[in-house]
Amino acid sequence: MGTNWDARFAGPGHLFGTEAADFVVRQAWRLAPGSLVLSIAEGEGRNAAHLARLGHFVTGFDGSQVALQKARALVAGVQPAPDFRHSRIEDWDWAPEAYDAVFGVFIQFAPPPLRAQMFSGIARTLRPGGLLLLHGFAVRQTGNSSGGPRQPDHLYTLDLLRAAFAGWQILHQADYDAALDEGPGHSGRAALIDFVARKP
Repeated sequence: MGTNWDARFAGPGHLFGTEAADFVVRQAWRLAPGSLVLSIAEGEGRNAAHLARLGHFVTGFDGSQVALQKARALVAGVQPAPDFRHSRIEDWDWAPEAYDAVFGVFIQFAPPPLRAQMFSGIARTLRPGGLLLLHGFAVRQTGNSSGGPRQPDHLYTLDLLRAAFAGWQILHQADYDAALDEGPGHSGRAALIDFVARKP
């Protein structure tokens, strides 16, 4: 995720808006106070800003320097200040048992081999008892124009996620349709998946 995403994020304003994804707002209550949180492909900072305002210590990485510039501007003055780092998913150091929670919100640019690498990294970097919070597009999203990749194998099913995190305690799972209003990048009717699980 380099220059192509730099170009997408280079337009005026925020491609996916400045407010946190509805999923993040709805699920943040699950985090213990002052949690150490990792946000994968954080983009322009909207989710990190929300979690930091709730008192969590957020590390967010993204492959686009343009997005990270916007993210740093968005969180100016927010405490505790999120730590934004420039990294592609394939280059991220998934430090063992480093985080209390990992958020992956609309991170579906990853083809299946990279997704498997990412899921393995998530499992490694969460502490025992830590929370995984994934939110993205269901396979039928290919019939909608509200965002997301066109490749069905990049999209989620609950079966896929349950298999990837077999043995984890599932706290919330949902496959549903809703209207997105998250900037020009995510606007309109969407097929969505929520998945929240606790690492054994």
